[in-house]
Amino acid sequence: MSQSYVFLPPAACVGAQADLPVQQVASGVTETLAFSAAQAQLSGSWTLVLPVEAVTACAVNLPTRKTRWLRQALPFAVEELLAEEVELMHLALGEELADGRHRVFAVRRSWLSAWLALCTTPPQTIAVDADLLPGPGTALLALHGRWLLGGETITRMALTATDWPQLSALCAHPHIAWCDPQHSVAQPVDERRAVVEPFAWLAQQPLRNNLAQGEFAVQSSGGQWQRWRPLLGLVGMWLVLQWGFNLAQGWHLQRQADEYAVASAALYQELFPQDSKLVNLRAQFDQHLQAGAGGGQTRLLGLLAQVSGALTAEGGQVQISQVDFSETRGDLAMQVQAAGFAELERLRERLQESGLAVQLGSASREAAGVSARVVIGG
Repeated sequence: MSQSYVFLPPAACVGAQADLPVQQVASGVTETLAFSAAQAQLSGSWTLVLPVEAVTACAVNLPTRKTRWLRQALPFAVEELLAEEVELMHLALGEELADGRHRVFAVRRSWLSAWLALCTTPPQTIAVDADLLPGPGTALLALHGRWLLGGETITRMALTATDWPQLSALCAHPHIAWCDPQHSVAQPVDERRAVVEPFAWLAQQPLRNNLAQGEFAVQSSGGQWQRWRPLLGLVGMWLVLQWGFNLAQGWHLQRQADEYAVASAALYQELFPQDSKLVNLRAQFDQHLQAGAGGGQTRLLGLLAQVSGALTAEGGQVQISQVDFSETRGDLAMQVQAAGFAELERLRERLQESGLAVQLGSASREAAGVSARVVIGG
């Protein structure tokens, strides 16, 4: 679907009028109808074209090139060029010119707001009729009984044929006049070019400057996405970090679980060497406990769990060679072998830190290390 254009005539400068005749261009066809009727026919994206009489166009030097600071600098740069208070004006930043200056367009905010209030759908772009004139040099276009002045020159204005001779010396060459074949051309000009449908022809020209900025910019879904994009980026980064943390923590816990499983299996084989096959360690432990005295099962299981944790913390430096459990006394006696006396002392301290009563018997030096009897509980 082609873009639709609605051209406001110079009479629109008086104020917003729903019944004011305007020119609408759609699919290359120009139609004159009331502004309200044009709104009823619009669908999709469209452009509102303002008469240059309602707009002040100038070029200024700005102290910065950063976009967010450019808009802050605009009021100070143009206030001396405006006939009205700058606070009353909507300022639009335009293209950068070859000499480094920027085009700036100023239009009374209340006037533009009144016209936009009559729009069923806000325009995606707002242009100025004289600003649509193409280059090179200076372009003149006969429209609505006056001549529009634009092109590559700085000036954007409407004038009469009698005004052009005085202004022509100030405008860049070539001077090109666009009008229908029957229209008399303002002189002097370097070239005359025919245009039969001026509104349709203007609608075909590239849009170089869009006045729909700031409060008059249309907030599209894409614009909303751009506003939330930094926050969504932070959320995505947090999710990636959280996933990485969970993965690392899961790997660490799995590794610890594997170590405990190996230590538990080793302890079971030391306690019950006759069981050569391990299928379900917990079930086999329960089976052995049920075979013994019922009152000592819980006590023995608890002591074995604490001993297994202490041995795992030692990293395999202490091995159990014999285990005896006395249900009557409620103690667990173990014959252990360690690499040295320091390992035995650390084992005793770890068991005592678990709240157990530990008695370390006399230790003897052997070829493989140190052997001692450790009694827990009782």
